[in-house]
Amino acid sequence: MNALIPLLVTLPLLGAAVALIAGRHRRVQILVSIVTLTCVLVIAAVLLVAVDTGGKPLAVSVGGWPVPFGIVLYVDSLAALLVVVSSVVLLAVLLFSVGQGAADGDDDTPVSIFHPTYLILAAGIFTAFIAGDLFNLYVGFEILLVASYVLITLGGTAGRIRAGVVYIVVSLVSSVIFLAAIAMIYAALGTVNMVQISERMGELPQQTQLVLHLMLLLAFSIKAAVFPLSFWLPDSYPTAPAPVTAVFAGLLTKVGVYAMIRTETEMFADNSVNTLLLVVALLTMIVGVLGAVAQAELKRILSFTLVSHIGYMVFGLAVATPAAIGATIYYMVHHIVVQTTLFLAVGLIERRAGSTSILRVKGLMRAAPVIAVLYFIPAINLGGLPPFSGFIGKYALFDAAAQVGTPIMMVLIVGGIVTSLLTLYALMRAWNLSFWRESDEDLAEPETEARVAYLGDAPEALVQTERRVIPRIMTGATAGMVAVTVALTIFAGPLYDVCNRIGASLLEPVSLVQLQKEASQ
Repeated sequence: MNALIPLLVTLPLLGAAVALIAGRHRRVQILVSIVTLTCVLVIAAVLLVAVDTGGKPLAVSVGGWPVPFGIVLYVDSLAALLVVVSSVVLLAVLLFSVGQGAADGDDDTPVSIFHPTYLILAAGIFTAFIAGDLFNLYVGFEILLVASYVLITLGGTAGRIRAGVVYIVVSLVSSVIFLAAIAMIYAALGTVNMVQISERMGELPQQTQLVLHLMLLLAFSIKAAVFPLSFWLPDSYPTAPAPVTAVFAGLLTKVGVYAMIRTETEMFADNSVNTLLLVVALLTMIVGVLGAVAQAELKRILSFTLVSHIGYMVFGLAVATPAAIGATIYYMVHHIVVQTTLFLAVGLIERRAGSTSILRVKGLMRAAPVIAVLYFIPAINLGGLPPFSGFIGKYALFDAAAQVGTPIMMVLIVGGIVTSLLTLYALMRAWNLSFWRESDEDLAEPETEARVAYLGDAPEALVQTERRVIPRIMTGATAGMVAVTVALTIFAGPLYDVCNRIGASLLEPVSLVQLQKEASQ
């Protein structure tokens, strides 16, 4: 079973090489990309079943080199679950992009570049999830950075280049901080292996532990778009092509959250900054959702809600009980799927209406009822209406915080409820204006101006005056993701049980130490 672990990274890299060689053969590239991601999904599902039923994580020391000299690839239930979810999302977005490429050619996402870069992005994501040491985690982040910069600037428009420059500068700052922290940890402890770090961290003075802890949290918070380090995200993601925006929103920030989970539960369990994290979580939720309420463009609304809902994950992480960690992981899975689905639905709206501005888009309920349903279901899910997974995840987080019962926990619960209500308001306002307004309604009429006047100064969409055909595969990929969001509710019980077991195991790192020692022998 251990032999399957390296395939999670090597298959996407080999697929990227084949796709690059077949640059002039679009169908070959598409086939290679689909087969590669499907194989990774199957392997990850097999590993998830193995580690969850066996009760023991898997690890492999690449090349047989002992720790700390060799690279240890480590798969527990958390890593396997996130690789499975990421593979599903990457496959759905890939099918969406295939339809877009078939309809538009190379105007928006040059296929010869897109497929190799997309698979390299997948390799970076999977590397980060199964990394057993900080340096390999850093390598995963850098693979992500290179691939995401290419994807975010596809098409070469001025707006995309400008957004790409901001994105890469911020990412490089984060990477420099991360690399400096790795160097300091190695100087202090003689290893970058995460399990060995957890063993030796107690030997350092508390002040030194705190400095190392805060440096890693700072680097990961930038990548996860935690307030006030989230300023770059709302202006970067909306400029990219629809499939790129969808996969970025669903996955890239969650890699930062994943790194924070590993840091807090394994490496610095005895050096708590939970109060700081609670304050940051509250600010991230509230500021992010207030930004969403002030927007008049669908992609920017979703980008700000993305920031605000990162706050829920930081909230659960800061509560730091097994129940809270389990709820955080469930909410993380929920958010990856739902946020991606919403961005895909907005991509359909953009093609059908020629814009993503809620001041311009109208009458879609009658013109495109299928798109209306594909937007509405994940929107109310993200807003936290029962019985959907968004409600289940939020309730679990609030329940875990209530069990702690401190005043600051009560404040965070109230903040989470307010954030959920404002999220629902922002998404349903967009639903009302875009789908229920009559298509012949004149925005110059006084009553209409009164309804949306407060949005008049909001950043305008990059207006796309040309309406484009929507291939069935794009609608099918979005519908498939909507079905996955519903499945998260239908199968919430078994999934939540898995997440609870993960939460409990993350707070018991002793068994992990022996596992990696065995992997290096």
